[in-house]
Amino acid sequence: MADAELLIKEVSSYLKPQDVEHVRVAIEFSRVAHQGQTRHSGDPYVTHPIAVALILTPLHLDVQSIIAALLHDVVEDTEISSEQIAEKFGLPVAELVDGLSKLEKIHFETREDAQAENFRKMLLAMARDVRVILIKLADRLHNMRTLGSMRPEQCERIARETMEIYAPIANRLGLNDIYQELQDLSFKHLHPNRYAVLAKALKVARGNRREVVSKILDSIIQQLAKKHIHAEVTGREKNIYSIYKKMQIKSLAFSEVLDIYGFRVLVDDVDACYVALGILHALYKPIPGKFKDYIAIPKSNGYQSLHTTLFGPFSTPIEIQIRTREMHKIADAGVASHWLYKSGHSSINELHKKTHQWLQELLESLNESSNSAEFMEHLKVDLFPDAVYVFTPKGKILSLPRGATAVDFAYSVHTDIGNRCIAVKINHELVPLRTELRNGDRVEIITAPHAKPNPAWLSYVTTNKARSHIRHFFKTMQSDESAQLGERLLNQALQALGIKPSEIRESCWDKLLRDTGVKTRQEMLADIGLGRRLNMVVARQLACSGESISIENIANPVITIQGTEGMAVQFATCCRPIPGDPIIGVIKSGQGLVVHTHDCASLRKGHNSNNGQWLDVVWDKNITRTFAVSLKLLVANQRGVLAKVAAAIAEAESNIENVSFANEGEYTALHFTLEVNNRQHLAGRMRSMRMIPEVIRIFRVQNTG
Repeated sequence: MADAELLIKEVSSYLKPQDVEHVRVAIEFSRVAHQGQTRHSGDPYVTHPIAVALILTPLHLDVQSIIAALLHDVVEDTEISSEQIAEKFGLPVAELVDGLSKLEKIHFETREDAQAENFRKMLLAMARDVRVILIKLADRLHNMRTLGSMRPEQCERIARETMEIYAPIANRLGLNDIYQELQDLSFKHLHPNRYAVLAKALKVARGNRREVVSKILDSIIQQLAKKHIHAEVTGREKNIYSIYKKMQIKSLAFSEVLDIYGFRVLVDDVDACYVALGILHALYKPIPGKFKDYIAIPKSNGYQSLHTTLFGPFSTPIEIQIRTREMHKIADAGVASHWLYKSGHSSINELHKKTHQWLQELLESLNESSNSAEFMEHLKVDLFPDAVYVFTPKGKILSLPRGATAVDFAYSVHTDIGNRCIAVKINHELVPLRTELRNGDRVEIITAPHAKPNPAWLSYVTTNKARSHIRHFFKTMQSDESAQLGERLLNQALQALGIKPSEIRESCWDKLLRDTGVKTRQEMLADIGLGRRLNMVVARQLACSGESISIENIANPVITIQGTEGMAVQFATCCRPIPGDPIIGVIKSGQGLVVHTHDCASLRKGHNSNNGQWLDVVWDKNITRTFAVSLKLLVANQRGVLAKVAAAIAEAESNIENVSFANEGEYTALHFTLEVNNRQHLAGRMRSMRMIPEVIRIFRVQNTG
């Protein structure tokens, strides 16, 4: 096994002799465990874990990581257990292997559910130990290198997952070489023809431009040396996928993409970076708007560098990166620089803190996801690579995804700031909360103590942190309000059974929760309020008397509607009930109590389908809130009639929520949605509108379906 010997040679260059022996033992253990197994290509299976371990050696990962890479498929694909690995190689190795193993023994309804759960498990393990994702990325990289032996549909699925998830994770962790190779390999399998054409064109261009590149390189080296700047200057070539993306975004042909070559300048310290920048700007003219300072404002993955684009000879654009050698270490190895350079440098330590914080925030929001689709949406949004950099009023820099709004900013500062924000000042000017942020904006959030999130925010926030916290707020609020409604329903059901709610013993509640598998009393009450459980059934279970009570013979209790129940009580939009209307309620699972008018056509359809629990409800005598009601007016086709009607409504102290109109022959139909207090208030508004000469007919619109 030539690869095994190569692995031993590589790890011998940085591991202790006793650790190298442990690696030898692990290679043999993996070979025996995978005996008789082959890959799709026909190669012995053990070649894969050895190749994965080899990918990790340039990062100088420790002996535990190398052994875990060699054993990462042992638990999943052989009879070897995690306990056996822990016994032979130690608990840390077993935990790394467990974090890498898929959930094969659990049945999932769909591939998406399985994929989401596997990612969730991997991220949990990654938050405990970042080495998990480093090994996983090496595993995915070798799989992508050998993907050609699989069926086309499998190739496409794996390549797409790599492009959408694994490559962005590598980028987020600062593993630049792995990131670019994963992108290129994914592109190769997703668009093989485009990849082949570009690869061939790049090879030709490399030969044609060799002389120009050499001339530019020499002039940069000479100019820096003349100014006594000690620097290493190297040429670099863009990866195929980044060239393809540039062609796609800017609608360019390959021949128009002139900056496929760039140059990297490594200097001794930060001051030398800016001095070198000035020297190069004097040598070649800079292209306006093409300068970026990632030293003053680092990228979220810790990357620091100065980027500039210059007009070179023959009008060739030259992309140049200027950075210190320490910055270059982080740019190359990212979070793995901890193992590669054990210097304890502050930049490396800061990068690890940021990575850990990012993982914790990601897990916090992902744990609040209600399904696999929402989970994957959060994950992909969070890995979106482009960023804008904005300032707090105190001058702190925050990095947010491109397209982020003021609401995203508020939640990135603190969850409470997001939940209580009511307005925003950007660069000292009041602007809407949905305003997209731009690089360099100074953002100040204005809050109010009793403010709360608006559901409309979900339509324009871009960060997964903002989206998950808004959703969590409404889920929590709905749960609290549903619990309050559930308690009212349960108390009235108990009273109908002749039992005072205060007489229910704690032991009865404990028995009910134990029998139903519900964790808390609050959760049980919320289930009643949301219609997931019948109040009468729960009341009978709580009675603890052992007597048989027939639910059919007990009259439904009457629920009083106060109009302030929040999300637990909804007013049906089909009939728009208002105080004074005869009403009836239906509790539907997951929706809570929905109030309809007694004669609602939609309600009758629902009654026939026996869908939901029906309740008698009445209006509270003291309701102060307003309700929406729909009106239709037939008016004569005359100029100014809409203004007259609107003025009459305003004089009657009613708000107009919405207005529309349509021609109906010789008349015009005006449709209004007004806010009214009750039926009497509505009747007064309708009387004032009937007094307008142009109004032919007016009536309330109900039962819209």
